[in-house]
Amino acid sequence: MLIIFCADPVDQETPDAMFIDEVAAASRAGLRYVLLDYEALTEQKNIARAVREVPVQDDQETAVYRGWVLNPPQYEALYDALLSRNIRLINQPQQFRHAQHLPESLPIIRDHTPETVFMETDGDDISYTTVMQLLMRFSGAALFLRDYARAERQYWYQACYISSSSDETAVRNTINRLLELRGNKLEGGLVFREFVEFQPLVEQHSRYRMPLVKEFRFFFLHHQPIATVHYWNTPDHSLDEAPDPAQFAAVTEQVRSNFFTLDVAQRLDGTWMILDLGDAQVASLPDMTDLDDFYRAIAGV
Repeated sequence: MLIIFCADPVDQETPDAMFIDEVAAASRAGLRYVLLDYEALTEQKNIARAVREVPVQDDQETAVYRGWVLNPPQYEALYDALLSRNIRLINQPQQFRHAQHLPESLPIIRDHTPETVFMETDGDDISYTTVMQLLMRFSGAALFLRDYARAERQYWYQACYISSSSDETAVRNTINRLLELRGNKLEGGLVFREFVEFQPLVEQHSRYRMPLVKEFRFFFLHHQPIATVHYWNTPDHSLDEAPDPAQFAAVTEQVRSNFFTLDVAQRLDGTWMILDLGDAQVASLPDMTDLDDFYRAIAGV
């Protein structure tokens, strides 16, 4: 197994500082790694330059990308470029999209996640008549807004939380702020989710002051759980409080991905609800993660 990390933007022979601890843990687990020019891939759209330091392999090698987030077209470009170097990323482009874009995986998790509706849009010429008709099913309940891939939780009260689904002014303002923050990088369209009360943590986010809840992330490799991590960097809850990932097996067995994440949160009544799936190659690891255990699991040692 080969690991592909992002290079430092200035010194392409050095790993990006955000991943330096992961690089060290991967090396200790006996995994080889190569570096990718992330800026060339995402900003310059120069895929040849992005993989210029990646050597061609004599025999086909399976690889895991561990780096900054990519959208599906960027991932597909990377997948194809690496394949020409005899390197096959662990997830095919359609598998990446399946895990990263909520509408793709919604049929699998629908019965275990907050009620969700979505509309495809690039953000231009949104019909708010159509939006409000779409939201009628929520009967005025509070909503959580995001695009197909992620939310702007750090702008909780401006671009994420909608206090009433029947308040058109609030809906408009929240959507407009999300679009303003994303610019031309809105992924897929808009997703509206029922706002569910979860077990709160004592702390709020130290920087953004948004509410934090008891939430955990599971990593699955070939449909087997290999790691359970805190979602938030806070000491308010222990990993011992996380549920057994086996209770979600009916869902995870259906996920069309070889390496993915499952995020869950605890409701006020103590039950657990699925929030999201994600491609594990672009999923963040909190500071408290045991990186050695994580990379030993990937290495199979």
